[in-house]
Parts: sequence; C-alpha cells; structure tokens
Amino acid sequence: MGFFASLKRDATFIKRMIRILRSISSVGPDSPNLVCDDFERVADRYKDNLAILFEGKTLTYQQLDTMANRYAHWGRARGLKPGDTVALFMPNRLEYIAIWLGLNKIGVITALINNSLTGPGLAHCINISMASLTLVDRTTMPCFREVEKQIERHQALWVLDLDRDEESDNCRSLDSALKGVSSVRPDPTPRLGMTAHAVALYIYTSGTTGLPKAAKISNARAQMYMKAFAGLSHMREDDRIYCVLPLYHATGGLCGVGAALMNGACVVLKRKFSASQFWSDVRNQGVTHLVYIGELCRYLVNSDPAPNPEDERKHKVRMAFGNGMRPEVWTNFQKRFKIPHIVEFYGSTEGNVSLFNLDGQPGAVGRVPRILRNRFNVRLVRFDVESEMPVRRPDGLCYECKPGEVGEAIGQIANDAKHAYSGYADKAATQKKILTDVFKKGDAWFRTGDLMRQDKAGYLYFVDRIGDTFRWKGENVSTSEVAEHCASAPAVEEAILYGVPVPHHDGKAGMASLITRDGFDIRAFKDHIDSRLPTYARPRFVRLLQEVETTGTFKYKKMDLIKDGFDPAHIRDPLFVLVADEYLALNPAIMSEIEAGRMRL
Repeated sequence: MGFFASLKRDATFIKRMIRILRSISSVGPDSPNLVCDDFERVADRYKDNLAILFEGKTLTYQQLDTMANRYAHWGRARGLKPGDTVALFMPNRLEYIAIWLGLNKIGVITALINNSLTGPGLAHCINISMASLTLVDRTTMPCFREVEKQIERHQALWVLDLDRDEESDNCRSLDSALKGVSSVRPDPTPRLGMTAHAVALYIYTSGTTGLPKAAKISNARAQMYMKAFAGLSHMREDDRIYCVLPLYHATGGLCGVGAALMNGACVVLKRKFSASQFWSDVRNQGVTHLVYIGELCRYLVNSDPAPNPEDERKHKVRMAFGNGMRPEVWTNFQKRFKIPHIVEFYGSTEGNVSLFNLDGQPGAVGRVPRILRNRFNVRLVRFDVESEMPVRRPDGLCYECKPGEVGEAIGQIANDAKHAYSGYADKAATQKKILTDVFKKGDAWFRTGDLMRQDKAGYLYFVDRIGDTFRWKGENVSTSEVAEHCASAPAVEEAILYGVPVPHHDGKAGMASLITRDGFDIRAFKDHIDSRLPTYARPRFVRLLQEVETTGTFKYKKMDLIKDGFDPAHIRDPLFVLVADEYLALNPAIMSEIEAGRMRL
C-alpha cells in the first residue's frame, strides 16, 4: 500500500474511532449514572418514536419506559433491594428489555439465562447467579419445572402469559401482578450511592467447552457496549436494526440493542433466526442495520436464494456489524447481499479487550495503527501450545510478539471503564484469567484465551481459541484455519475441527466433523484439502454429521464431539480415516489395528 493510501486509511480509522470515543466519554465506574438513567434521557427525548417492533406488536419509547417502570415497582413490592439478583429465563420477546431495564431502575441485577438450556446446565446457571426469583414464560416454564429440585435456593417462579386461575403456591402470574402496578418512574432514592461500578447483569459464557460461567457486567461495561455501538453505527432516529440474535447474549442484547436505543432508533426484534425469512423481513420492515455473529452469516451464505430474490439485494441496509465473520464468508456475504459497510469487532463478554475493524479489511477482527499503539491496551505475547501458557523470558517477563507471530491476546487491567476487568461470579474462575508480571513486575493483564497474529499495518487476525490448537507431528495445528479450508470444500456446509488422542501416537490427530450437502464426495474433499493444507494439518479422521447440537448463538458443542472420539462402535455417523493417502471407511477391523498400534497415521 502506498504512502498516501496508508495515510488515508489511518485518517478514516481515526475519524471513526473518535466517533466511538466521544460516545463513551461520559462512561465511568465512579459515575452515579446507571444504564436506566441513559435510557430515560433518550426516552424523554424520543418518547413517540418506535423503540421495538416484535411480531406485529410495537412499543414506543414512552411505552417501553412505562413498562420498565411497572417491572421496577413490581420488584420493589417483592422486597427486592439493590444488589439482589433475578433470573430471566425467556426467549426474545417484547417485554425482555423492559424487564432488565426496570430491575436496573431499582439497582437489581438480572441474570440473563440462555433460554435453550435444560437439565443440569440450566440449574447450574440459576444456582451460580444466587437469584431468589426466576421469571419465565409458557415456553420456558416446563424446562424450569424439570430442574426445580436441583436449584439450591428456593425460587419464587413468576410466569408471563399465565392466567390467574392457573396459579399455585410457587407459580404466580406475572401479567396479573403487573396490572395494578404504578407506571410512574420509581423513586431513585433507594439506589442513591450506587455507581456504575455496580453489577447490572450476569451474561453467561456460551458453554461450548463446559458449563457456562456468569460474567459480571457492570453498569459501566453495559454502557460502554451500548454507547460505543450507538456511535459506531451512527444510527439516526428513523433507522431500524434487525436483531435475530438472542437478547441474553451481549452482541445482540447490548451492542445491537444499544445501537438503536441510545439513538432513538428502532429494534426490529425476532424470536429466533430464520434463514428463509431473514431477507424478506429486512426488506419489508425497512431495516437499515444488521447485527450479526459469524455463524449466522455463514448460514445465510450457505442458504438457498430467498423466495423473492430481490429481497436479498434490494433493501435499505447500510451497515452490518458484529463478530466472528471468517474471511471466506466475508467477501461472499458482502457481494451476494450487497452490504455497503461491514464492521467487525472483537471483545469477550467478561474481558477488557475491545477491537474494531473500521475500514472493512476482510477477516481482520480489529486494528491497532502504529501511531495509536499506546492508546490501546491490547498486546500479543508468545505462547506455548503444550503448556497453554505464555512463554517467559529468563527474567520472568513475557515476550511480545513481532508482526506475523501468533500469540495470546491480552489486555492490561486498570480501574477506568475501558480497561476494568469485572470477572465472573466465581472468584476462582476470575483469578485464572489474570496474568501478572507480563512486561514489568507487578502489572496485571486479562487473558483473552484467543490466539491472534498482527500484520505490519496493525490489523489483527483471529487464529484460534487456546485449547483448540493442538500439536501433531511436532507442528502446531490451528483448528480455526483448518476448518476454513475444510468448509470451502465442495458440498460442505460446515466444518468443526478438533484434536483427538490416538493410541501409540504423540500429540493429537486432527478430526473434522462435517455437515454436508447432497453430492459430497470424500475423494473430492481430500483433493481439496491436499491442495490447501500441509500434510501435518490434514484431518486424519472425518465424521459426517447427520445432526449437530449448537448453543443459542449457533456455536457447536465441540466438547461433545471430542468426547465421542472416532470409535465406530459408539458413533452411528459415517467415519473415515486417512490411511496411505486415502480416506477409508473406519470399521471395527481398522479400529483394532489403530488401538494395537499396528497402523500408523
């Protein structure tokens, strides 16, 4: 890139970053201003504007505020006080945002529970929240009932859409209880003395590698998410954002919602994602902004053309923003659906590292220009895959990565709103994510758990999650990068990569679990990956999934696949093993050869 082009790129980045920084300039952990205060100011200014559109129902800003006030008074009448927790276990619906905003008005924490959870996972999430009340609707009530005896604290259960005559001793109608409740803004006196450092929400990790953890989201952090994307998106009061992501997740529930509600714009809310309805909704509802996660974009790119092909291209969308869009999806998504501007960002729910790709470099999760390096708290440090720890110098400090080197992304911890680390409800889990004595004795950095590389222009690229990268034949294998190439093979829709231990072999062998379309051919798959991957990175095992379970944010439950391994005695899906440069159907005879160490992979 030439000097003037580089200068222009930097100027664009700085201009857009200034817009974000201005939008969050008022946020501070010591401020008495909470999320509800920000919302009330917007609601007063845009009271007649449409705030939420959901399944043909609407709420203006005034109506949303009124609904939130009712939930606040309901909570006070239940004896809730600042610092208490209520578990919210519902799907996306009109009342969802009003509930947690209303509880925020009385200083109460809302634990946003994944509405697709069942069994021990659900009980675990409610237990670690320490909630004394759980709010459900008819769709989630049966799942709660199944685990009620596993919940450690007695739960008062309140149900939306429940008639009064269906109530029982521990099951009350939330609709009935709200009917006689005041709609006036509650007296803020009981929460005076609270600051934005106080926890507003518990948002849970996705649980792809075990039980979810409850990340503590302070008011300041929630405000950072909401206001940053209000500035980034530059939404106007007549704009609309389409949100099909679950509201219990930060990307949809804070970033997407905040972009609209901090600007007086409208959230077009969907109960759940539907690839077949996506573009007709976008076009018919006059949507101007999209919030995504990468898996959603991959689904759309892999989907058949919309019933009305014009829906995909003749819409009003100016910007899509989100995280996790892989390079091989980016270009196809932008070209096929005519999206003028894609903004990728990076940030974990609980962490203090935030990155933005503001100029549309495909595949980059963000950028730290050299001239602004000291204004960002993110660094990459050399990492040892086997010990899963950063490499230490002889003096005990860490090595910072050079351009092109892969390392763990870390963020320096400080007490300001941008760099604070609130951690999890579990103190032990919180401490595990802190790295000390990094570049000087006594400093403290948040471990993202993500491996990245940075190029000379400052762009950062996601490589893999720590624990996903494994060693085979003395080489580090990135599951993320191998998955990209496998997913681009003919008739492959999705590829999930992981390492599996093999008897009598060092390290782990790569295994690819594939979701395929009609016409998939294992020989064509091998030809494809042979042309793109070095020998050591080619999957030794292939599993053709007949069905696959995902989390509520479309992530695959990789741990379940890893536990399954590659034993044909326990797996009904077709299995293949790479033997002598050919994928063979893995049968009990070959399995016994592998177990005996007579077959080398």
